[in-house]
Formats: sequence, structure tokens, C-alpha cells
Amino acid sequence: MVIAVIDGMGGGIGAQIVTQLRQELPPEVEILALGTNAVATEKMMKAKANRGASGENAIRVSIDKADFILAPIGAIVPNSMMGEITPAIAEAVACARGHKFLLPINQPYFEIVGVEWEPLTKQISQVIARIREQAGLPPRRTLPPHA
Repeated sequence: MVIAVIDGMGGGIGAQIVTQLRQELPPEVEILALGTNAVATEKMMKAKANRGASGENAIRVSIDKADFILAPIGAIVPNSMMGEITPAIAEAVACARGHKFLLPINQPYFEIVGVEWEPLTKQISQVIARIREQAGLPPRRTLPPHA
């Protein structure tokens, strides 16, 4: 299974996604860090992605290798993330064959209406549970609380 994580700007969201994926999924899951810039890619690589690439062409070429794609919703909105999401990136992500999980993170010039805000860690955990379900992986075991 291959999971692509897309992020831009400082890469903080992508790094958080990669960290949680590494903690909650089996080690054989391959994580591709696809950054709109080298800083974002580097941050996701430090969070233990398997491979990484930066820029528009790298994203366009690599995105179809993914079974699942995780990204802020801005990844399919041209010119979002302060212009780092080019129209070509937005189209490549939107048209990619992999199942897309888009995190509802508002951008300065658009707002997602009708979605209840939840902490990013909880959103990522919900996505990972959906990936487990769709990939036929067993649910993550949770340890019982200490008495």
C-alpha cells in the first residue's frame, strides 16, 4: 500500500500526518512525501516518510503511484497555500486514481461550511481508521487505561 501526503509552505501539517501514519499503520506501508517546496518535503521526510519529492512536476508524476492521498483540502484548489498549489498540481491531485482524504483546513480566501471543526490529530486519526477499513487492515489495538 502506498500513501501520498501532500503539503506546502512549512510542511507542518504534512509532518504531523506522516508521524501519525507511522505510529498507527504497519511498517510496510510506503509513505510518499510530496511537497510543493523542499522545506515541506524535508519536514515530512524527517517525520519518517519513505521517499520524497518536491515541486509541481514531482507531484504530477508521483501522485498516481498512491493508493491513498492525504492532504489539506487546499491541495485541490488552484493558487491556494499562498500560491504554492498551481493549477497543474490541483488538477493532478483531483484527478489522481488514489482515494483522496482531504482535511478541511480553511484557507484565507475560502471557508468550508457545514463541517464541524476538530483538532488536526483527531482528523488524521479518523482518516487512518478509514484507510485501515478500506485497505482491509485490522483496527488499531488500543491499550486499556491503567487503573
